[in-house]
Amino acid sequence: MNLETDLEDWPDGEWETLADKASQAAASIASELANSRLSTSLLFTTDAEVRTLNREWRQRDKPTNVLSFPMLSRDEVLDLAPDGPPAMLGDLALAYETCAREAEEKNIPLEHHAAHLIIHGLLHLAGYDHEISTEDAEHMEGLEIQALASMGIADPYGDRDS
Repeated sequence: MNLETDLEDWPDGEWETLADKASQAAASIASELANSRLSTSLLFTTDAEVRTLNREWRQRDKPTNVLSFPMLSRDEVLDLAPDGPPAMLGDLALAYETCAREAEEKNIPLEHHAAHLIIHGLLHLAGYDHEISTEDAEHMEGLEIQALASMGIADPYGDRDS
């Protein structure tokens, strides 16, 4: 998967490198994300921008930590042959202030929380959904935990580390 990253109003840091590592970790546990034809854009931006996007596209007038805008259905992602022209999986946007506040509340590094949200968003783009059922939520959380563990990041849900 090709990840195009755009940084707006985030502090100095290795955000593009982190995004690439998170993308690779997600692809290692969700093989459909490993398709080299897939392309995703990731915007590191502000709460104000995410609030605007959320209001415009989701009719929710508030910021959130990550937004995902899939451009392919789950079936289209699964059926995508490895050869052929590029295919846009979708777009992600991370809101700095919300991410930073949540990381502080959880007492974890912002980089760890951002990695989690990137993986979470990529799984959404691939068609995973934690809002369908408890079983789907547990499956998606399990994938996130696996991907983060491969990056040396602890279980963000705090209940599955051994």
